[in-house]
Amino acid sequence: MGHNVRIQDAFQIVIFVVVFLAAVGAIFTFVNSSKAYSQIGRGGLSLNEDREDPRRMRPASRPAAVVSAERDAEIRQLLTARNERRARRGQEPVDVEAELERLTAPVPATSDPGLREEVRSLVVARNERRARKGKEPLDVEAEIDRQLRELSG
Repeated sequence: MGHNVRIQDAFQIVIFVVVFLAAVGAIFTFVNSSKAYSQIGRGGLSLNEDREDPRRMRPASRPAAVVSAERDAEIRQLLTARNERRARRGQEPVDVEAELERLTAPVPATSDPGLREEVRSLVVARNERRARKGKEPLDVEAEIDRQLRELSG
């Protein structure tokens, strides 16, 4: 039994060295893997492989005329399909262009009494905040009209 004493003494040293190296390796891995969670789900089949955060990506802005033309084209398609259904049922088809004009016509914001009351409550709240700051309050009706004009475009 005397010949195993050296191995038993070395065993404690080996255990401490292995535990120490494992701890150093764990700390090194932890420090270098700070981006690991952000890379989850970004494999070869991922749609967002080259993007940092898909929630921050915004669609490319297009001119309003292009967006409006696409909207009108889609509405025309829907109205044409509705006319085809009406014709199959034996009903009179509607004029697509006149209906498109009616649907896309701007609605003045002043025609909605609910919107006017909502704007009124916002103006009153703004006046209360201004009064707390020691500022002069706004004319409620004039401010409501101004806000509604801005909303109307």
